Amino acid sequence: MGLTVDFFHDVVCGWCFNISPRLRVLAAEFDIQVRHRTYVLQDSQEQMIAVFGSMSQAKETILGHWAACRAASDTPELFNIKGMRAAPFDYPYGLPAALFCKAAERLSGQEAHWDMFDAIQTAHITEARNVADMDVLLGIARDLGFDRDRFRRAVFDPGTRSAVDADRQLARRMQVSSVPTVIVRETGTRLVNGPIGDLRAQLGAALRLSA
Repeated sequence: MGLTVDFFHDVVCGWCFNISPRLRVLAAEFDIQVRHRTYVLQDSQEQMIAVFGSMSQAKETILGHWAACRAASDTPELFNIKGMRAAPFDYPYGLPAALFCKAAERLSGQEAHWDMFDAIQTAHITEARNVADMDVLLGIARDLGFDRDRFRRAVFDPGTRSAVDADRQLARRMQVSSVPTVIVRETGTRLVNGPIGDLRAQLGAALRLSA
């Protein structure tokens, strides 16, 4: 019997960038069904300022987090800290990209959500692009094979925002307060983010517990 996991994530989260490729490997090994859940840490510049004091301080603080993420990454070279620090835009907040992930899911399912999530994270963390910019995001959707106009309509469909809000409500019910959070549905096990070997051992224990 396989497992189902809820993967709560935010596209602007470096720790999510580390765990997503590990989960892809483990999903195949353990026959895991991954249910992607958007969990936006800050959904506007106003929230960014409320948390960090200013947009410039937000960028510096978060890039400090990136350094820790890079040190723990399987692919540290993909963390473009210098490029993001030099980028001429404020550090992006996560809501626009979350809407794109949910639009992909509504159009083409969970795998499309995951592909969109990974593509936006690469644009953000490796390419230092502004993933709060609609044109940047539409370009990513086009590169993934979506029709630009159809996808834009899906992003602005009220049902897409409702789906993002529903994930937030689910997070509250499951007492999720940070990302990434990965919960094995059958056992309630919360995976501790770490090297793939550690995650493999945790999933193996959950699989035995669910048997």
